[in-house]
Amino acid sequence: MNCPDCSGKLEVARSCRRVRLRCQACGREYQVHEVAHLLDPETEAVLERYTCIIYD
Repeated sequence: MNCPDCSGKLEVARSCRRVRLRCQACGREYQVHEVAHLLDPETEAVLERYTCIIYD
């Protein structure tokens, strides 16, 4: 999955109580709902491992 801003690769970044998507190139973080329409099957598979994603 690519970053909407710079086309870098987004990775799932999990920390205590939250899951975000972070760009490896520019470092920008996105909440899951901000880029949900861009999710690819690989990223969806990673997110499926979490039973609850909290929107903060």
